[in-house]
Amino acid sequence: MARPREFDTQDAIKKATAVFWEKGFLEASLPDLLDGMGLTRGSLYKAFKDKKNLFLLVLEHYEEEAVGAAKARLADAQVPDGRARILSLFAALCAAVAAGDTRGCLLCSAAAGFEMSDPEIAEAVEKGMRGIRDGFEAALRASATHRALPDTERKALANVLLTHYIGLRVLARSRMPLGILEQSVESVARLLDMEPV
Repeated sequence: MARPREFDTQDAIKKATAVFWEKGFLEASLPDLLDGMGLTRGSLYKAFKDKKNLFLLVLEHYEEEAVGAAKARLADAQVPDGRARILSLFAALCAAVAAGDTRGCLLCSAAAGFEMSDPEIAEAVEKGMRGIRDGFEAALRASATHRALPDTERKALANVLLTHYIGLRVLARSRMPLGILEQSVESVARLLDMEPV
């Protein structure tokens, strides 16, 4: 009879998320993961098979938690105008950096790394990015200024907003001065204030 696991799998994935978020997929060594998760080598391999499979589970967890939170902010029915929802998300990024959070975005870091050469990891990262982009598009549909845009133009603007979002999250990780991030948020506000052509 197999022995029951002596640790909580979801808790272990959360701890692995912190390690990968800090070090990245390639730089997170097995000792880093074992130490961060509080597991033995045998327990890690038995529960998660290998480092790549563990990272895929971490990306899934990150999508549910962090991407889910971003999408919830972009869909917040208590904020009637989608433009305000979008600016709220960008303002929250700046507020997090001002409070000392320079981790950036796990998805954004992975998207810029060599791990994207792995098709399964690339697919997981792209799924999370699509979720954020779709959130922007939904918010634009709820914006008084943008709801009448043709679908193709709204999708294009959602892609531009995703580009700004990724850029801001990368800048946060690079520890650029807060003023640069705030200027980027101001440029997003100006972009959203432009009258559609």
